[in-house]
Amino acid sequence: MKLKLIYLSIIFVMLTGCHKHTDNHTHEGHTHDTPLLLVGYNDLFEAFLEAEPFALGKQSSVTLYLTELPNIPAEVNAVTVSLIVGNKGIRQTQETFVQPGVYRFALTPEATGNAKISINIQSSKGNSQIEVNDVVVFEDAHTAEHTAEEQAEHHPDAISFNKMQQWRIDFATTLPGNEPFGQVIRTTGQIISSQTDENRVVAKASGVVVFNRNILEGQSVSAGQELFTVSSAGMAEDNVNVLLIEAHNNFIKAEGDYKRAQELIEDNIVSSKEFLEIKSTYENSKAVYDNLYKNFSDKGQRASSSGAGFIKQLLVSNGEYVEAGQVLAIISRNKSLLLKADVPMKYASLLHSISTANFRTMNNQKTYSLEDLNGKILSYGKTVNEDNFMLPVSFQMDNKADFIPGSFVEVFIRTKSDVPVMTIPSSALTEEQGAFFVYVQLTPETFGKRQVSIGMTDGIKTEILNGLNSTDRLVSKGAISVKLAQSAGALDPHAGHVH
Repeated sequence: MKLKLIYLSIIFVMLTGCHKHTDNHTHEGHTHDTPLLLVGYNDLFEAFLEAEPFALGKQSSVTLYLTELPNIPAEVNAVTVSLIVGNKGIRQTQETFVQPGVYRFALTPEATGNAKISINIQSSKGNSQIEVNDVVVFEDAHTAEHTAEEQAEHHPDAISFNKMQQWRIDFATTLPGNEPFGQVIRTTGQIISSQTDENRVVAKASGVVVFNRNILEGQSVSAGQELFTVSSAGMAEDNVNVLLIEAHNNFIKAEGDYKRAQELIEDNIVSSKEFLEIKSTYENSKAVYDNLYKNFSDKGQRASSSGAGFIKQLLVSNGEYVEAGQVLAIISRNKSLLLKADVPMKYASLLHSISTANFRTMNNQKTYSLEDLNGKILSYGKTVNEDNFMLPVSFQMDNKADFIPGSFVEVFIRTKSDVPVMTIPSSALTEEQGAFFVYVQLTPETFGKRQVSIGMTDGIKTEILNGLNSTDRLVSKGAISVKLAQSAGALDPHAGHVH
């Protein structure tokens, strides 16, 4: 395992590249290369600025790493960066990027004092604004650089993971949430087809089943597709062929009698009562014949699927004798599903307060919420099963995740609560020897490893008991990649940057 981790770490370093930051400044024998690291957010973008400290009359290079949330290097129509001191300001607009997501500016302050940077972004989603406060413009470059060095936070154990690396993977950061998080009942459940989502192909007469083609379970079928023929040819009783011929003959005779009666009633040769009797005989014989003709041919009953779907279960074999009313096959649309979970009796008092549930598949370990699947709780058991003393809980949901009926899933049933707790995405957690850790963002390109104590989890979010503050931004996607960066050793914070 250690050899594998070392190998992955070497590959990780090779992929990141190592381009040293060379924007160093020498003043009175001292080397100053501490940039200002500034960050701001809105609902659409993260703006991370790496800037030379600001001094009156001195041009400062500013590199903007613009991320379209959650993690796409932004390619926008134009970006304007303004440095505002009081009622004075300077601005510069860039319509092209150095590379996707990277924009470069050169700003020369014209006034000193407390300042803010305003970033205006023009994109296909409209105009948006990000403001970064707590910026200072100093009288001279020497003071600006020394102040930047003094105020810079030094984290000797910080893990470098720059924007170039982040943009290559599925990466995101978030703040902890604060929400009600009730008791979680963790169990297993089975996916089954909804009863309203199935139709049955039934034999309407007794006879021998003949497959029209190779019929297999799992095979897709279209609405009205003919699957079987139930033939009663050669049988002494319930011979559909005989019934069809008889019905056809009765219909032809009744039709002829009815046409003649229509002519004779005009001349009052037949009474109205006789005409109505002839008409009734005709309509009855026609209904019998049409019904037989629709469902039967000279070969037997045409057994078809009433709707599109797939053959969930094939209940007969080719050449098998079946009785009228016997089910030949079950067709499922696989659109609406039921999930039945068994809950231990000790949770009986909580079942009335179920609010939602999440489901984790066994094959790909992906977790879905009931809301994602347009689902709802149908019922929960009031009595126990004598075989296993468990209480059944049933959910209905749309099959938006290609669930396979009959498969098992891990179920996280959440109950209602009015008590808010701190939660984070479960994907933010890493585990080492039974202890849990998250990676907290120190700057948009450096992260610190933090041990946390966890409470309950619903498969998507996990309760945090201690170890985090509400203002700690943490890695919610890509935590394993940050862990690999830590294993790879101390990397240059600017490795892979564009300068």
